[in-house]
Amino acid sequence: MKLPKKVVAVASALAMVGLLTSCIGGAPEERAAISEFPEKWDEEITVDVFDGVANYMGIQEGWFGDLVKKKFNMKLNFIAPNVAGGGDTLYNTRVSAGNLGDLIVIDKGMKLDELVQGGLVLDSAPFYPAMTNVEKFDTAVTHLNEGKDGIFAFPTMMSSIKPTEPDGGVDPSFGPYLRWDLYKQLGYPELNTLEDVLPVLKQMQDLEPTAPNGAKVYALSLFKDWDSNGIVTAKQPAAFYGYEDMGFAVAKADGSDYQALLDDDSEYMRALKFYHEANKLGLIDPESTTQNYDTMFSKVQNGQVLFSWWPWLGQSAYNNDANTQAGKGFEIVPLKDMNVLTFGAEVYGGAQTFAIGSKAKDPERIAAFIDWLYSPEGRHANDGKVMAAAGPKGLTWELDDSGQPALTELGRKIFIEGDAEVPAEWGGGSFVDGGSQMNVSAVLPADIDKETGLPFSYRTWPTYQALVETPLSADWKAKMGGAPTTMDYLRDNDQLLVATGASYTTPTDSSEIQTLRKQVEPIVVQYSWKMVFAGTDAEFDQLKADMQEEAKGLGYDKVLEVDLERAKERNEEREKVAKEFG
Repeated sequence: MKLPKKVVAVASALAMVGLLTSCIGGAPEERAAISEFPEKWDEEITVDVFDGVANYMGIQEGWFGDLVKKKFNMKLNFIAPNVAGGGDTLYNTRVSAGNLGDLIVIDKGMKLDELVQGGLVLDSAPFYPAMTNVEKFDTAVTHLNEGKDGIFAFPTMMSSIKPTEPDGGVDPSFGPYLRWDLYKQLGYPELNTLEDVLPVLKQMQDLEPTAPNGAKVYALSLFKDWDSNGIVTAKQPAAFYGYEDMGFAVAKADGSDYQALLDDDSEYMRALKFYHEANKLGLIDPESTTQNYDTMFSKVQNGQVLFSWWPWLGQSAYNNDANTQAGKGFEIVPLKDMNVLTFGAEVYGGAQTFAIGSKAKDPERIAAFIDWLYSPEGRHANDGKVMAAAGPKGLTWELDDSGQPALTELGRKIFIEGDAEVPAEWGGGSFVDGGSQMNVSAVLPADIDKETGLPFSYRTWPTYQALVETPLSADWKAKMGGAPTTMDYLRDNDQLLVATGASYTTPTDSSEIQTLRKQVEPIVVQYSWKMVFAGTDAEFDQLKADMQEEAKGLGYDKVLEVDLERAKERNEEREKVAKEFG
């Protein structure tokens, strides 16, 4: 185990006399170092969990709450700013009161540093020797607490996977996903590049102009509630070619190319032109300018949309059992020149961290709970809410006669049919509703479970792959040369660009850059939408010129300079991590 040098010095010296010092609420308190946690906890406690990414307020119910109660005699009471509303109001109020929570899920970087400096999080060094599951990721723990005189936080989304390998399982983060059944009816036409998709989408829309609910079908349906530095859906096609944005900069994930968002030949402008041409062909839903993601998602569910930028949209919404058994559904359709962006396993962890509040009721028990989240049992259980890992062994999965992990009958109902009731001895209620409300994983579902030799994600298990074989997936695999998954196909055909998992944290804007950015962003968004729905090519070109001129007049170039520098810093960090760990 490699503790930070400062912690080693303090721990070694004070462990000899059996004491460690930590700061709780600004007051020093002697705390004995421990080497292992108790097997049971006699007194029931309720722990306030301030969770910056949770979408639930109140006591954790259901099977996960039951599991935590049995193991730790502890209830989790979630305090979620996402639910409370008001932006940072709840956070600021609790920080001002000097008690954010007993267990804290917070972004690393500025907010974490602010809490450490303010004495709102506990130095967990006394508990670290007992945290045998966390210590497997000691390099990341060391990195996260670098410059701090102690161990104040623990990283999330950890993995033993190399940072140059994808952090996912069967699908990349992005890709051109089309209604495969209609694509098949057209004879699987070859697509050399993005623009070749448009005539195929036109033919697909002509094949199925009306959805089962009687509504008109559009090849493309956009939405605007995720827009920020541009139209969010106009930034997605760039990912098919390995690009990602950094504010007003657009960078290829391998550092081979850097673009300005509003340059004539940028990937963003290419996407706007793509949508403009699509609209001229009658392929874009006219409600795109006013609808939100949820409205658009429901249209995909109803069969009113034929194209998806992400597997977690098209496949999640439309590929239900009835459709896939009928051979209908979304699958990735390869473009010959694509180089799909996906993200590597973060060597130093994801954006969120776990920390123990300085006024925690029972910090040792919370440390034991955090450590459990990194254990095989904790990994399977905590991911159950997002249905990435399989939930508790013995409930939703078990080892079959050949030693392979396989879903139980209950597990099949949950993960294939959508949900099921949990037995009373496991807490009862709906499995989905009773899953962990933390909304963050300590370890990636793609990480390997040493008991099975396979990823924690049940979707990658051979037993699951055989279970969910449908006419749709069988036809796609046959056409894709027998590739078992999308990720396998892209890997085998050298069409996957992995952005090394370097855990780069974007610096906070200066007040000047923040002001300029807020001036420019709405101009880019407004003009971009107008360009998509421009009546003629000449109007499109004029709107583009007007957007470029107005953006520059409001400080675009100054913000771009900052963003380009950050994009290059991110790439330098990736190169460094790839060299050290890849």
